[in-house]
Amino acid sequence: MMKHAVLSESEVLDALSATDGPAWHLIGGKLIKTVVCATFGDALAFVLEVGRLAEEKNHHPDIDIRYNRVTLGLITHDSGGITRLDLDVARAIDDLGPGVSV
Repeated sequence: MMKHAVLSESEVLDALSATDGPAWHLIGGKLIKTVVCATFGDALAFVLEVGRLAEEKNHHPDIDIRYNRVTLGLITHDSGGITRLDLDVARAIDDLGPGVSV
């Protein structure tokens, strides 16, 4: 797989603060988003949609499910940091829309 250019911390923060930027946080060198769904079943359905999207984009987030709370993490592992690909996938996940982001 081709390596993607790693963005600087300021480039990532600028993208996150842009009006069209993804609604994610920069934590520990990763893009992080937590979504709270109504039920465990809704959380699983959300994860299935994220999985479908991840396969389509060939870029897979770290996923942690705790009952109705889903935490996602994005980083381009083979590049060693956050890339434009992470921001693009984060925006696409945002467009899925279920749950409440925290």
